[in-house]
Amino acid sequence: MISSEQSRLLLSQIRQWAAELGFQQLAVSDIDLAAYRPHLESWLARNFHGEMDYMERHKDLRLAPDQLHPNTIRVLSVRMDYSFDKEQTLTPMRDGRMAYISRYARGRDYHKLLRKRLQQLAEKISGEVGEFGYRAFVDSAPVLERALAEKGGLGWIGKNTMLLNRQAGSFFFLGELFTDLPLPIDEPVSAHCGSCTACLDLCPTRAFVGPYQLDARRCISYLTIELKGAIPEELRPLMGNRVFGCDDCQIVCPWNKFSRLSEESDFRPRHGLDSSELSELFRWTEAEFLERTTGSAIRRTGYEGWLRNLAVGLGNAPTSQKIIDALQSRAQHPSALVREHVEWALRQHGVTA
Repeated sequence: MISSEQSRLLLSQIRQWAAELGFQQLAVSDIDLAAYRPHLESWLARNFHGEMDYMERHKDLRLAPDQLHPNTIRVLSVRMDYSFDKEQTLTPMRDGRMAYISRYARGRDYHKLLRKRLQQLAEKISGEVGEFGYRAFVDSAPVLERALAEKGGLGWIGKNTMLLNRQAGSFFFLGELFTDLPLPIDEPVSAHCGSCTACLDLCPTRAFVGPYQLDARRCISYLTIELKGAIPEELRPLMGNRVFGCDDCQIVCPWNKFSRLSEESDFRPRHGLDSSELSELFRWTEAEFLERTTGSAIRRTGYEGWLRNLAVGLGNAPTSQKIIDALQSRAQHPSALVREHVEWALRQHGVTA
């Protein structure tokens, strides 16, 4: 058992190692998440999770870190900046010819990079204190990561349900190291959304039913990534050119004027995913899709989902022969899901498949 003074010194050393490993911040929380139970249960009861059945299935584990990993008494939450965009502007969403892909997904998948760095952090701790109990998580298990990060003081959960940080906005990834080390606990920070409702007012699909209340079934990130079937027709025109995720509620958040550019080359956009035309991406073959999304979060949607999303974007694009030709090239696609979305898109341009 280490003393309180040893714990304090160890935590100082851990923060230094975390910074050396590329994390912008590290915070420590306890594991008492009782205060978050009512919100989670209400959200699930209203079916705001849609087809994400795992949210309901593992609800209790999310609220009990020591059940997810026995003997856990502390959670080290870390954050890492990921954006390479200097400007906080909605201009890219207003050019209907171009595909908008969420900033976090333009480079390599963050899961492996953060998990590797967390493992390296654990090894450094082990080298100092000897064998100890731990487990690293990066969006890979039933973890209430924003709640834990908020408890540790990495920021506060804003009205758009994102974790907001006064010095860094919200364009950062989170990861956790569950541990049995009795480290000092960091204090939460106060919330600073105030009377601002920019995120709630701007959401293209009106996914926010109120402050801190997101109906995922209307969220573009859910529709383009989590939803496996047809996108509801009434929501398609509202999606614009957003084909994988959505950043609107982050871009308009005043705190993101303080967001920092990433220092990780792995997060740099690849294959022109920050500046490609919808019609260009729509023409990718499945082999091209698989090759160009190797090690990318975009793989989650699959090739069929990729074409579905792009068809919606093309349906919302300004009418041109180039757009129509691209859509007609997939009008006989073997996937009924793709064909249906292509037919819808063509109708938006006054063309029958």
